[in-house]
Amino acid sequence: MPRIVAPSMLSADFGHLDRDTRMVDRSAAEWIHIDVMDGLFVPNISFGFPVLKAIRRASAKCLDVHLMIVDPERYAGRFVEAGADIVTFHYEAARDIPACIGSIRRAGARVGISVKPATPVEVLCDLLPSVDMVLVMSVEPGFGGQAFIPEALQKVADLRAMARQLGLETLIEVDGGISARNAGAIFAAGADVLVAGSSIFGAADPEAEIVRMLNA
Repeated sequence: MPRIVAPSMLSADFGHLDRDTRMVDRSAAEWIHIDVMDGLFVPNISFGFPVLKAIRRASAKCLDVHLMIVDPERYAGRFVEAGADIVTFHYEAARDIPACIGSIRRAGARVGISVKPATPVEVLCDLLPSVDMVLVMSVEPGFGGQAFIPEALQKVADLRAMARQLGLETLIEVDGGISARNAGAIFAAGADVLVAGSSIFGAADPEAEIVRMLNA
């Protein structure tokens, strides 16, 4: 399975966003993770279209956009137009999941679906053939710097088993409380992509921390 690290720009220095984006662009990370929050689905507000467009201009890497917003089907296509390569929406937030998947596909991006810590991965069984990736939240969405929830490991393993049983090569992404200390165990459970924010941008050498995660 591939090993991909996706640094979360939520933990970047917003006063030096271009600098931090270019650091990620020259690093061993293949993806850049962008958390979009609306203050409704989660109790915080973050990036919108202008910031995504600016990050797109500063990097040619895969832009992995995570929508933590209500009614994501209303905006998913616009995020693709702004530069997203992958758009992930929350199972718990979409009123019309097929419509949301369709709008992302028609706009030309890959589709991800995410579940919060309290949502069992079994709810995704019928949806797996329709998406490219599942994002397992290993913290409560909305804030950076939280501790990894250990139960997420079993969710990743169960999801990997489900995908294999269906004959699918679904990417599994994990987000929350991830660092080089636990990256190896998460990859071993079946994850392909690890999102990390504070552990990377708070490191003395962020590029070296990304390599440590990949080699964990």
